[in-house]
Amino acid sequence: MQINVTYERDEMAAGAGPITVGWLRTTDKAGVLYDPPERVSFRQTNRTHAKSAARCPAVIQLESRYFMIKCPFDLHLGFARDDKGKAVLVNRAGAAGAVRPAKLGEALTLVNEAEWRYPDRPTVQLNLPYVFIADEMVYITQLDAFAHYRRQPLPGTIFGGRFPVNLWPRPLMWAFEWHETDKDIILKRGDPLFYCQFEGNGPDRAVQVVEAERTPELQAYMEHISGVVGYVNQTFSLLKTAEAARPAKLLTPKG
Repeated sequence: MQINVTYERDEMAAGAGPITVGWLRTTDKAGVLYDPPERVSFRQTNRTHAKSAARCPAVIQLESRYFMIKCPFDLHLGFARDDKGKAVLVNRAGAAGAVRPAKLGEALTLVNEAEWRYPDRPTVQLNLPYVFIADEMVYITQLDAFAHYRRQPLPGTIFGGRFPVNLWPRPLMWAFEWHETDKDIILKRGDPLFYCQFEGNGPDRAVQVVEAERTPELQAYMEHISGVVGYVNQTFSLLKTAEAARPAKLLTPKG
């Protein structure tokens, strides 16, 4: 579904220069855990040879268009069923873990079994405070951190997704589909959780990601569109309504 949005801006500047995307945290609470998005770039690589992949324009172009979100804390999760057959998460780290079980329960959710895509593949969600915003049409695509090698592969796949951040600035989450439930999910703080790719009207424009202010206007707009997933099945059907309520400017770079 393509939404064409016109904002009050200099038409001569529209579509020129880099696309500016703002990022912010929905709350300052424990904000130090959630590192800023980081451009995917492997700079400590061999660049001495003219034909090195590290100097290949195509490789550099690809890497420069992805931004990484890192895991905020250590996770060691197992899957089990209780005495009533209900699916449950098991904190393998236990009392020795860095994260208190109560805090882990606030961040992690095992999706209701009736909502799994496949009956034998549980879905786990990690709630995150990251929000992206833009003042022109920009789509975000959330996908696996495919360029980072994992010594111990995760026992499943992440859910990707694509939506317009200029109309739908909502907190991201890490959603994981657990294919091999006999194997644990093990993530360390600082490990790549996923990548974000941003695309505007044309493929040739660079992207710059800047920290944004959580302004009253942005906060009010986010509250206006929040929580609708529990009431409707197709949230994209609300984009036109959201567009009508959207202020002309939501992105204010943090000074």
